[in-house]
Amino acid sequence: MEKKLSSVAKSFTPSPIQELSHFAQRCNAINLAEGFPDFPAPIHLKIAAVSAINSDFNQYRHVQGICEHLARTTKEMHGFDVDPQTDIAICCGQTEAFAAAVFAVIDPGDEVVLFDPSYETYEGCIRMAGGIPVYVGLEPPYWSLDSDKFMGSFTRRTKAVILNSPQNPTGKVFTKDELEIIAGACCRRDCLAITDEVYEHLTYENIKHKSLASLPGMQERTIITSSLSKTFSVTGWRIGWAIAPAFFASAIRNIHVKLTDSAPAPFQEAALTALRSPPDYYESLRRGYESKRDYLVELLAKIGFQIQFKPQGSFFLFAELPKNSSLSDVEYVKELIEQAGVVAVPGCGFFHTNLSSEKPSQVSCNYQKRYIRFAFCKSDATLAAAAQKLGELQLGVSSQ
Repeated sequence: MEKKLSSVAKSFTPSPIQELSHFAQRCNAINLAEGFPDFPAPIHLKIAAVSAINSDFNQYRHVQGICEHLARTTKEMHGFDVDPQTDIAICCGQTEAFAAAVFAVIDPGDEVVLFDPSYETYEGCIRMAGGIPVYVGLEPPYWSLDSDKFMGSFTRRTKAVILNSPQNPTGKVFTKDELEIIAGACCRRDCLAITDEVYEHLTYENIKHKSLASLPGMQERTIITSSLSKTFSVTGWRIGWAIAPAFFASAIRNIHVKLTDSAPAPFQEAALTALRSPPDYYESLRRGYESKRDYLVELLAKIGFQIQFKPQGSFFLFAELPKNSSLSDVEYVKELIEQAGVVAVPGCGFFHTNLSSEKPSQVSCNYQKRYIRFAFCKSDATLAAAAQKLGELQLGVSSQ
């Protein structure tokens, strides 16, 4: 019956990140692969969710108060006005908001520019819509944007640019100059932008997140997607949103209703409690993750990893293999699992080959097999246990 599958379904394979996470569970390994916190969500959010369930907020529901709060915070953070009645769509997590945004604007044959490395979900959504992903490689080790390379990626078929900042997997926060390059290209080429800003509150060393939509000429051509998941340690709640001009937001809502009808009702109620968190909550969150980041950086440096770029945001560390390692990223991860019982993600899964040209570009450069992504959104106990196991390696994993 496999031949009955659609061509799109046949083109998809299981997520290597989730497969590694499942493997970690089966063999009781320490999971530094998947980006979910292994510590409790804030107690006041859990109380709010339980209260909502007990108050029978258990049917289809759309909580307008979420939109009103998001409109206020968007104005405070980024300086532009959003109409809570028309410009926001509540979805089942950022993932669905992003997918619905892509389905709302991409037609078969449209080209979509992405930055490489990038999170795996983006390409899947584009291909399901019939679009063609076009990758622009960021320059290691600081993952800088080459403006000439970026501008050279545009053709008459380019419809949109995808931007994730702070970025998964690298932890890069795009600079103001880089954002201006992207915005200028979108305006000159009359292209849209779809942004993933789910790590907007997780930036370090006084770096501030700046939304692409806040730049001149960009609000009317940008769809922002984000969620509660990362900021409030509730990745299983699936409450996300898209913020966009009314005609885009309306289309996204219509698609969302066809896909899932509504986001989980009790968690929408609890989202109001989350979004009303005071400023010191966000500051404490940043300090906590910055400390975890520094702990993991020091740990990996001790066992030989090359870390020229410390994450500026997100809760991922994209670490280059030790210089004396002859192993690929995949081989190294296998050794980590077997010898230390620690699971991470081979970096090659975040790099892509540009299939939009007649001759696919050779993006599989050597450096693309030299990185591993570690998640530091873990408890201090988990990180300490990982430190003990990795410390016992004494670089043995890279010398075999």
